[in-house]
Formats: sequence, structure tokens, C-alpha cells
Amino acid sequence: MNNSRHLAIVAVLIVVVTLLLRVFFGWLFTLPVAASAQAGPIDGFFSIHFWMISFLFALIMVLMLYSAFVFRRRPGDDEDGPHIHSNTALEIGWTVIPTVVVLGFGVYGAILLNDLIAPQQGEITIQVEARQWGWKFTYPEHEALVSGQLALEVGQPIVLELNSVDVLHSFWVPEFRVKQDLVPGQTTKLRIEPTKEGTYKVRCAEICGTGHADMRAEVLVMGPEAYAAWIEEASNVPVYADLEPAERGQLWYSDPNLNCVACHSTDGTALAGPTWQAIIGRQEAMADGSSVVIDADYIRNSVVDPNAQIVAGFQPNVMPQNFADTIGEIEQNVLDTQGFEVDIIGDLIAFMETLQ
Repeated sequence: MNNSRHLAIVAVLIVVVTLLLRVFFGWLFTLPVAASAQAGPIDGFFSIHFWMISFLFALIMVLMLYSAFVFRRRPGDDEDGPHIHSNTALEIGWTVIPTVVVLGFGVYGAILLNDLIAPQQGEITIQVEARQWGWKFTYPEHEALVSGQLALEVGQPIVLELNSVDVLHSFWVPEFRVKQDLVPGQTTKLRIEPTKEGTYKVRCAEICGTGHADMRAEVLVMGPEAYAAWIEEASNVPVYADLEPAERGQLWYSDPNLNCVACHSTDGTALAGPTWQAIIGRQEAMADGSSVVIDADYIRNSVVDPNAQIVAGFQPNVMPQNFADTIGEIEQNVLDTQGFEVDIIGDLIAFMETLQ
């Protein structure tokens, strides 16, 4: 078989193996849905890399395996193989061509990065604050609205101003493709233009402590009407981080999800449960004959286990037995939506202390 025939067979095999590998890599490394204008160019760069990886792997493996099989020593052949000297043109080729390719990737990557970080016309700012282990988003365009959710309007260019209050974090939404570290004491920026409505997750991509895996927040990409409705609804929710514990406690007292007001008065009136007026430090007789001084520990235990110590004159099973679960769900919702960790029972105790 002459050399040209070997070269033709090897060339065909390289093309076939390259195509098969590209299909395999596309299946193996399936990317999440592309949901931003930045995702297209980045996915294109990924695709070029996958093609290059497929081609180089096929080139090396086909040449090696074809040579090992076709040019193997035959049984009974004891002659020395031909003495092959260096090939200057080949050595120059496999040095210059890879160098040009690598430099080309570098130049293309630099141009792509410059386009991704360039300011966009009409972009608005959202401030992002990271901490162990949660996110807080502030919307200066909407009277400094604060939320634990990142709400974005589809098609609206966004510049995120990122800050960390403690350690290194990294803002990453896989569907947006872009990622940016948050460095304590510095403000970094990340530009995004969402293009696909949906609900996504922002993750921390920098190991930041024991709660790193749970450092996530909801990202909502909405149409103009839904976005305006979200802003209006979020603007009417109290910013709990800006309130004192007693102020929050007063809100929890009348919150319909807890409905403390239905069973506990603040003016001395006896309802289904003891009044909260002057409750802190008050000595109460229990239904079991014991006597207890009402303090923070007693109140906290009574919320978690309502039937443990019933005040004399009042009935058990009036207060829901799953009250602690309800409070936990509300606390988690506040953390998710405002990025602030509240202690509802502690807030209620602080409110009670103002009723002396």
C-alpha cells in the first residue's frame, strides 16, 4: 500500500472520529439552557474548544493506533526497521501551527471578554451583597428596595455591583454563563442581559465555609408587567433588617399567619390565652400546681411546646402544636426574599418587654 493511500485512510478516520467525539462531548457536557445575551458568545467559544479537543484527540489516537496496527512487525520478520531521520518541515509545522492556534484562542478570548464587560446602553444597577451564607439584592432604581430574590426584567441590561461583607464569594448563575468573584473591601461588576423568562438559582462558586453548598438565592426573569407587579409587591413588604426587634415583634403579633392577636391581648384583657401586658417577670400559677416566673426561656419553650406548661385557668391544645414549624417557614421565607435572618420568637419577646 503506498503512502498516499495510508494518508487518505488516516484522514478519513480522523474526520469520522472527530465527528463522533464532538457528538459524544456534546452529550456528555450538556450545557444548561442559555438565558442571557452573554450565553451565546460563550457557548460558541465552548463549541470551538470541543471541536478542537475532538480533533486533537482523534489526530493523536488515530495516528498511533493505525500505525501500531498497520505497521506492526509481522510474524517471522527479524529485519531491522528503516532508519528514519528528523524532518525539519514537520518539526517546524508542529511547533508553529499549535503556537498560532493558542495565540488565536487567546486573542479571541480577550475580544470576547472585552465585549462581555463593556457597558450597555440603558443598563440599570442592582447592588449585590454576599455574606456567609446568603445573598441580599438592593434595587437603587426602585427607592433602594431590598430583597433576597434577584428579580430581572427580560431584555433589560443589568450591571451588578458586587460586594462581600466577610470572605470571598462568587456569583454564578449557570444559565447566564457569566461568573464574578466578590472580594471583601472591593466592588466588582458583572453585566447581564437576561433573554429567557423563568426561575433560576444564583450559586456561590467559591468555597466559603460550612454553609457554602446552601448559599443560593432565587433569580426571577420576568416580562415587563410581571416585573412591575413584583416590584410593587416587594415594595410593600417591610424591610425587616431596618426595624428594631420590638418593631418587628409588633408586626409578628398581628401577622395573619401567626394570629397572636386572636388569643393574647396587650391591654390586660383575658382571651383564649394570657394577656401580654406586663407579662415579662410576672409570676404565674401553672395548671399542674407549680409556679413559674415568665421569662424569655419560658416564652420560647411555650411556643415550641405549647402544652408543656399551661397557665392555670387556660385550656391546652388551643395554641397550634406546629407553631414552631410555621415560624420556621416564615423565617426561611424572609431569609429567601430579603436575605435577612430573623428570630420571630426573639422579636415577640422584645415586643412583650415594651408592654410593661
